[in-house]
Amino acid sequence: EIKWQDVPPKFIKGAQIAVLLGDPEKAGMFIIRFKLPANYKVAPHTHPKQEHVTVLRGGLAIGMGTKVDMTTPVMPPGTFFDTPANKPHFVFTKEETITEVSGMGPFELTYLHPEDDPSRPHSH
Repeated sequence: EIKWQDVPPKFIKGAQIAVLLGDPEKAGMFIIRFKLPANYKVAPHTHPKQEHVTVLRGGLAIGMGTKVDMTTPVMPPGTFFDTPANKPHFVFTKEETITEVSGMGPFELTYLHPEDDPSRPHSH
């Protein structure tokens, strides 16, 4: 039985995460799943380590670069991506999507533009 919970504050609310193997906050192998709602977006970011992403349901657009390009093709279930360490990329969905992400922890995500980080306090 997969236990879904809300995503950490680094992600925009609305998505869910399930840890299948390991602990993404610690060193070592991890496998997690993300359940992303329709029209969900993760702004351009990097990870310090390589990650492997498989689309399980719905469709995921994943594009390399420092700006979100909404013309990036949405990849169907079964698609596998390899996101290299420290290479800027972004993702978005058009329908509810489930992805599986594996890699070596700790899982870290750094936004290229600090204002895109939902966990950052906004100054007014």
